[in-house]
Amino acid sequence: MKIRKIVFMSRKFLRDLNANRHVAITVENPPGELGYYYIRFEEKRARLNRLIHSFDKEGIPLNTTYIDVDPPRLHYYPISIGQYGLALFHSWLATGRAEKRDHFLRVADWFLRNRREEEGLGVYWLTDVPKPEYGVHAPWKSAFVQSRGLSILTRAWQLTNDARYLRVATGALLPFTKDIAEGGVAVDRAAGETFYEEYVAVAPTRVLDGHAFSLFGLLDYLRAVPECVDPEGPRLARRLFDEGIEGLIRQWPRFDLGFWLRFNRCDLPGYPQDDPCTAGYLRLVHRQLLVLHRAAGREELLHFARACARYDSLPNMLRMYRLKFRALKRLDRL
Repeated sequence: MKIRKIVFMSRKFLRDLNANRHVAITVENPPGELGYYYIRFEEKRARLNRLIHSFDKEGIPLNTTYIDVDPPRLHYYPISIGQYGLALFHSWLATGRAEKRDHFLRVADWFLRNRREEEGLGVYWLTDVPKPEYGVHAPWKSAFVQSRGLSILTRAWQLTNDARYLRVATGALLPFTKDIAEGGVAVDRAAGETFYEEYVAVAPTRVLDGHAFSLFGLLDYLRAVPECVDPEGPRLARRLFDEGIEGLIRQWPRFDLGFWLRFNRCDLPGYPQDDPCTAGYLRLVHRQLLVLHRAAGREELLHFARACARYDSLPNMLRMYRLKFRALKRLDRL
């Protein structure tokens, strides 16, 4: 197992050297009909998500488990399913082919069928695969998953005018309003630094790119749903989006290492405090910040994006990898 981990991580770091250098983004965010997502996902599996292994009979992707999950198995990973659904939507926009539209709607229907609904907690989805580095072994909630649901369901609603998609999307806003201790997906709201959790654990994990992706889903809802259709949903989405932007700005200095970025800020006992993001994630966050700057109009976000661009150099990358190897060894991922 130890050798497998070393080989896996070595290959991952080699791929990382050029990862996300040319990721296309959409920075124009007019209200109204949703088109391309903010990151231009493509259907090609190798480019989309290397953990996608195969597809079920409905064309829903199945992921393999990560290297530190034993025994390995295939599973439905809602983040990947939503990512693939958006890639299908992009293919439909580019080609107009009916089979791409129909396949996209099968992904949207997967989100309908697999939702959970709970009084006071709204609509949510669970991911049933362990995250050992965060001590998560039971099915877990995720703001990132909520965001994928929002992005898929709002597009399906606009495509079909089927009210079921909008109702479920509106219900999926509610978990953003609650702290992880209350069954929600947010942390740090009491401090005025709201952060949305990609991985809900017993303590905050604060994954930087996961928070930004969570904001993308809220932004999609805001752009898609006018107040004349449902006055409460857009008002709530606006509040949640604005809180998340403010939280990102206030928490940014604690992610900034001065030459690179932390991947997360995790409060779990024993978790390394200096776990830097990889080069691919640095470039991803750079592009996320450009999108959010255009959407929110906050100049701080453009300043942060420019810092990411400055940090992306070989000397800084080598310095980052030294820290990354230490963090991975401490987490028993090497």
